[in-house]
Amino acid sequence: MKTTLKISAILLTLFALITVFMSGSVIFDLFGIREKEGNYVLFIVITNFICGFIYLAAAYGLFFGRTWTTRLLVLATSILTISFVGLIWHISSGGIYEQQTVKAMLFRIAITAVFVGLSWRFTSDEKDYSLIKQK
Repeated sequence: MKTTLKISAILLTLFALITVFMSGSVIFDLFGIREKEGNYVLFIVITNFICGFIYLAAAYGLFFGRTWTTRLLVLATSILTISFVGLIWHISSGGIYEQQTVKAMLFRIAITAVFVGLSWRFTSDEKDYSLIKQK
């Protein structure tokens, strides 16, 4: 169990650092990355940037087995899902975008959901399970 948490925390940290670097580079136009991204959707990039910091906090929580980690990751999943709905609305309204953005958002939501599951499985204490049991 502890090994799974530590490995998950390290993977989440790497994912978070890549997320913060790439989205920050687009937002702040660092290293010419903005130009290479093509028709990026700014609110998606900002969402990813915010989630990158949530991932970092969640990685800390995972590493130390904190129960609040699951809530943080659910928050990140919710933010990403709401943003994805906004992206679909943006696309259907004729906004410019890259097809890669849709795939990347689906991937990011799925990966975050996997981390939610890992966090819930390995950091939840007995009282958290009472939420799904009938009384």
